Amino acid sequence: MVEEEQRHWSNILRKRIANSKSERSKEENKAEETELLTKYYSEWRARLDKEQSYRTVPRFYYRLPAEDEVLLQKLREESRAVFLQRKSRELLDNEELQNLWFLLDKHQVAPLSGDEAMINYEAYLKVGEEAGPKSKKFFTSRVYAKLFHSDPYGRISIMQFFNYVMRKVWLHQTRIGLSLYDVAGRGYLRESDLENYILELIPTLPQLDGLEKSFYSFYVCTAVRKFFFFLDPLRTGKIKIQDILACSFLDDLLELRDEELSKESQESNWFSAPSALRVYGQYLNLDKDHNGMLSKEELSRYGTATLTSVFLDRVFQECLTYDGEMDYKTYLDFVLALENRKEPAALQYIFKLLDMENKGYLNVFSLNYFFRAIQEQIKLHGQEPVSFQDVKDEIFDMVKPKDPYKITLQDLVNSCQGDTVASILIDLNGFWTYENREVLVTNDSDVSNTADVDDT
Repeated sequence: MVEEEQRHWSNILRKRIANSKSERSKEENKAEETELLTKYYSEWRARLDKEQSYRTVPRFYYRLPAEDEVLLQKLREESRAVFLQRKSRELLDNEELQNLWFLLDKHQVAPLSGDEAMINYEAYLKVGEEAGPKSKKFFTSRVYAKLFHSDPYGRISIMQFFNYVMRKVWLHQTRIGLSLYDVAGRGYLRESDLENYILELIPTLPQLDGLEKSFYSFYVCTAVRKFFFFLDPLRTGKIKIQDILACSFLDDLLELRDEELSKESQESNWFSAPSALRVYGQYLNLDKDHNGMLSKEELSRYGTATLTSVFLDRVFQECLTYDGEMDYKTYLDFVLALENRKEPAALQYIFKLLDMENKGYLNVFSLNYFFRAIQEQIKLHGQEPVSFQDVKDEIFDMVKPKDPYKITLQDLVNSCQGDTVASILIDLNGFWTYENREVLVTNDSDVSNTADVDDT
């Protein structure tokens, strides 16, 4: 770059000297040329030195050790472990959290707001000074403003602030815990990494005490599948640690630490023992030939046994199978999609099956292809067939796609009717539920009114 600039200025100077009317010797011309070149180069260099911001840009790329660089890999692992241990020591431990609570309670400012103890900004800063250096980052004006909710005395709730601190400490502890399983140190977990994390977490969850050790591998597979189904939509085989922390799945998993978790909470929690046993039990019940895999015929009995054969054909065409049969991991994806039809990840799974020609949209042909199977089932039950034109118009009215002739995945997600459309096209029971929705609502109202009368 410097040489190019020198040549540029040299050419300018040569032309300038050549055009000079005065006759000079070669030595004089050369001297003037050198003098001017030195002057202009010095000015340019001084200006460039001021603008060289790249000199202050920190290094941001570090090559990872290759597989055969065993010593470098070991050094990297040890340095990461030391780093994570240091980060862990920077967090508040149980004793320090207890001390923080005593200080907050000691400096509360009257009067109470309902049943909650409050603290003003002056006392808040005083607690920050007494709590020690580890707590300093929590006692800032930004945190105080974030927790302030129109108290007439300008105070914040002590309990809300303490919960905020607890949540932050928990997040950092969990991030460090997950990072220990990040073997590559790249900020994400592979399937095997998350399996190891959950396997070692099981003994710390009282709600899983009753699980047989022989079931651990199936439980871990069931738990890990939910993370990867929803957080890895592109099926890359890895999930960012920050995505795991941002979703609610880890909260649901760690909820199993509660020894008094209600039966309702257990049933609605995918990670609970009853839920995992339910899903695995269904799989075993479907597996009539007991070979550990599911054929299309066996899967057809799933749920209310009303999924259409056309849809099941697509499942076995698109999903991973072994000699035409489905294993437990593929079955879990199937269950997660059908049990969570409102979720974008589940709709993406179902949409891929409905999009037979892989065009990225559903047209009238696609809808007709799948609904014909519903019509055939209706006839088998001795019911009057339903007009496809009516159903097609209702679907387009529900979804309101950008293109009046094509329904994309994004259209289904935006409409918030994707689960209904999917049910109409793949499941006879889902279609009848939609078709008789007004009757069902009326019956529910009648039952509710009867209950009210009985109570009276």
